[in-house]
Amino acid sequence: MRAAIISDIHSNLPALEAVLDDIDEIGADEIWCLGDIVGYGADPNDCTTLIRERTAHSLIGNHDLAVLGNIDATTFSAHAAFAVAWTKEVCSYETLEFLSGLGPSSERDGVGLFHASPRDPVWEYVLSFEQATECLEMQPEPVCMIGHSHVALHFTGPDVDGQVKGAQALAGTELDLSHGRWLINPGSVGQPRDGDPRAAWLEFDDDGWKSTHHRVKYDIDAASDAIIAAGLPAHLAERLHMGH
Repeated sequence: MRAAIISDIHSNLPALEAVLDDIDEIGADEIWCLGDIVGYGADPNDCTTLIRERTAHSLIGNHDLAVLGNIDATTFSAHAAFAVAWTKEVCSYETLEFLSGLGPSSERDGVGLFHASPRDPVWEYVLSFEQATECLEMQPEPVCMIGHSHVALHFTGPDVDGQVKGAQALAGTELDLSHGRWLINPGSVGQPRDGDPRAAWLEFDDDGWKSTHHRVKYDIDAASDAIIAAGLPAHLAERLHMGH
């Protein structure tokens, strides 16, 4: 079975549509979403509709929870909090109903799925070897997928010497997951923060237990123009072009 794993769409409709087109072209049996469907961008309802229609499994992220009122948005940055308030105003009943039925962690076909991390499914940004080591030790499945940081990366270990290895995952990175323990972030569809502005997704094959990181060009101008037209902070539009 081949799965396409996506995360952190953040209401970026042009990016999501481009990723779904790429997934369709390459082929996947299922699509799994790791959360943060809304927030930051200008198209929360259309993005949520696509996620509802196209994914076999989806999680909720911290921005989704904030829009539902389950997280205090004052803990967010000023721009993120503004986007949460705007999103609350424009979200349809169908969007809110779908989001409210999701959880921040799950398991699918022997793979652990977490919005943020195995030890904190909502908030932890796993970016350091120290964090990854602790998560790898406690995660319930040998292979776990995480989002939240908007950085495509992977960690594996510990090896016989107790060391954990990892790296940022560039486009085309292929991993053999058949041995050891793995923690993998597919990167962000709608707001990458790893220096590559292209939308990111992960192809996972549980037959050969291998994965491939993909990047997809999309119409960034359309996404950023929609943010400006909606009256959202210009910073949220500008950062799409820079990939951070």
